[in-house]
Amino acid sequence: MSTEVVLYYRPCESNPTRLYKIAEEAINEFPTRPLLRFIPWFPNNIVKLALKPKRQPPIISGESAKEVDQHFTISEHHRKAQNYDCTMGLLEFQPNLEKRKCLARAQTLDEEISCGNSVMRLTKPTLFTNIPVTCEDRDLPGDLFNQLMKDDPSTVNGAETLMLGEMLTLPQNFGNIFLGETFSSYISVHNDSNQIVKDILVKADLQTSSQRLNLSASNATVAELKSDCCIDDVIHHEVKEIGTHILVCAVSYTTQSGEKMYFRKFFKFQVLKPLDVKTKFYNAESDLSSVTDEVFLEAQIQNITTSPMFMEKVSLEPSMMYNVVELNTVKQVGEGVSTFGSRTYLQPMDTRQYLYCLKPKQEFAEKAGIIKGVTVIGKLDIVWKTNLGERGRLQTSQLQRMAPGYGDVRLSLEAIPDTVNLEEPFHITCKITNCSSERTMDLVLEMCNTNSIHWCGVSGRQLGKLNPSSSLYLALTLLSSVQGLQSVSGLRLTDTFLKRTYEYDDIAQVCVVSSTIQVES
Repeated sequence: MSTEVVLYYRPCESNPTRLYKIAEEAINEFPTRPLLRFIPWFPNNIVKLALKPKRQPPIISGESAKEVDQHFTISEHHRKAQNYDCTMGLLEFQPNLEKRKCLARAQTLDEEISCGNSVMRLTKPTLFTNIPVTCEDRDLPGDLFNQLMKDDPSTVNGAETLMLGEMLTLPQNFGNIFLGETFSSYISVHNDSNQIVKDILVKADLQTSSQRLNLSASNATVAELKSDCCIDDVIHHEVKEIGTHILVCAVSYTTQSGEKMYFRKFFKFQVLKPLDVKTKFYNAESDLSSVTDEVFLEAQIQNITTSPMFMEKVSLEPSMMYNVVELNTVKQVGEGVSTFGSRTYLQPMDTRQYLYCLKPKQEFAEKAGIIKGVTVIGKLDIVWKTNLGERGRLQTSQLQRMAPGYGDVRLSLEAIPDTVNLEEPFHITCKITNCSSERTMDLVLEMCNTNSIHWCGVSGRQLGKLNPSSSLYLALTLLSSVQGLQSVSGLRLTDTFLKRTYEYDDIAQVCVVSSTIQVES
């Protein structure tokens, strides 16, 4: 094996031979050192493997064992504190695990409630549910089970076979919290020590994924707290975010010796989504009225909780450009009745569809160039109540839809008869709108006959100049040579400035009947 070496040296070096010897010594093989042989403290002969070590393990005295046990206990305590205090960066108090906390004991919300609790969620009781046990009259028990259920105080008179009872049950767990509901909690700081503490400050903050809220009713400091006494507070918060929430309870105080102490407790809970809302838009043109660009909104609302809901209100708050008409009621005896009936209950996993019609306001409907592209429709406001009247409310974000594009020129029908006589002239009224907001048009109208529809009048006539965002009305006369449902087609508008032609077919449909049939007005 040969090694090629390129030697670089400065011009001031006058003895290249010495440099060559230095380089030769530098590339010599490095000396190797044999590794020491590992000799275990018990024999490791594969042929004759000992069943137990030849030497006894080192003996640890009782005092040394206590020191080791204490060392592991302290290490475990520190590890638990680090895992429990996972939200250290979110809080202003720093933990002091070496100091003795002599003020209060607290438990997590998942533990059983005891007299030393510091936080407890305030929830209403639930209706008691019993399991009915029945049998037929010809069975051996006869009417015994039915009579026992009637005598049971938890059942409803006359509806003993229903699972729903008339008694209430206190909550045994933390329960579910849904978006839009109000979270209520009872906080109690109890002095478990035998000394008086002073300058007690209790803070309750709610940390979400996006913000931190102060829920304390008062930020004032309590002068002193005697032994076996407590400081109580009730907090309320309307939940507006889903995901993980952490209730942070921090307490600072001063002992009798003047030492300042503090501690914190964390209570984590999840906020779930109660409703699944989906929306669909349907663009419609009101060709036979002065209002254009009508929008129909269908909102599908599904109850994804495990309990029924009473839908108190589902309304659409329109944007400044639209007026809304609710299409969820029908008139009966002069009064509006909900299409869902008198009982607007939404069972778990059930879905309802609400329909709304939005019309542009008059000042926006007259300006054709305004309602273009993506427009804001409004937002849904949903209010519900649970089985014991607990209220919840949700508002969606601003709903948007893509407005239909009409190009530079829009043609719509303002008046047209539904039924016409065969081979008799009838009249229609057209509205032509310049949708451009900057350019004036010079329009020419051309009328092309079809197999069934024939235009009466001069084709190719000048309509004159049409300013931006303005409209003109045009009365035209037609006749049909074929019976049945016929489509009005064949209008052409040409802009002489840009030499651009706009074609309009299938504008509307009319029913053509024989002249011998009396046409109802």
